[in-house]
Amino acid sequence: MTNVQIGLVQMSCSKDVATNIEKAKKEIRNAAAKGAQIICLQELFTSLYFCDVEDYDNFQLAEAIPGPTTNIMSELAKELGVVIIASLFEKRAEGLYHNTTAVIDADGTYLGKYRKMHIPDDPAFYEKFYFTPGDLGYKVFQTKFAKIGVLICWDQWYPEASRITALMGAEILFYPTAIGWATDQDEETNKDQYNAWQTIQRSHAVANGVPVVSVNRVGYEQEGAMKFWGGSFVTNAQGKLLYLGSHDNEETTVTNLDLKESNYFRMHWPFLRDRRIDSYQPITKRFIDEE
Repeated sequence: MTNVQIGLVQMSCSKDVATNIEKAKKEIRNAAAKGAQIICLQELFTSLYFCDVEDYDNFQLAEAIPGPTTNIMSELAKELGVVIIASLFEKRAEGLYHNTTAVIDADGTYLGKYRKMHIPDDPAFYEKFYFTPGDLGYKVFQTKFAKIGVLICWDQWYPEASRITALMGAEILFYPTAIGWATDQDEETNKDQYNAWQTIQRSHAVANGVPVVSVNRVGYEQEGAMKFWGGSFVTNAQGKLLYLGSHDNEETTVTNLDLKESNYFRMHWPFLRDRRIDSYQPITKRFIDEE
């Protein structure tokens, strides 16, 4: 299959998990009705972004994967004949939790999960309090419609993660994400931050010759102190924007990706071919400061 219809669900969330799941199901149906074949939800779509505080009560939001929500998504994927990418708070064992994305194939089969590798610890993004760094490595999943790679939010900033996932054969890179602006911040800083976020991800498309799909939440949270900036987007394998979401509105959209373009761009801009893999050993060091 060379053309794949990509569905993005950019939505706001409430405190009620059941309401958020029902909302996501409704928008998955909406995307499928528009022709979507692979549908990606935002990071931690079943809840508010709870990592703004260090609160032990929030661990009650975690669940097994596979588990209740993946079961719901499996039934829906089978009914609609679509692939679903679902980002969840995983309880792996007592006292052991991950920020994890499950992938469900179009026949309802649970294909596996990716555990977020890079974990932030910034003001209002206290993820290290909740999440153990991923230990499954980088992952690709052969779905009915394409071989896809899934990374999560903070992974977006790391070219190493996108490179390795692309080298594993990913035809599309998906990034469920949750990022926003502090509402007391000036507009110029807001623009600079969003542009940096979009630019780094588009550069992954260019460097690897694969399309990138980034799905972000939208709306005010943290008692109005944080505006999640939406701005979800799809690029082709040359980093060209094919879809750009708004900063303010919930949106469910479908975008066509032509996977043949990857071969074309990799032939004409042969960045993978010209890589000097024999010279890259120093990248495994924390910092290169030997005399």
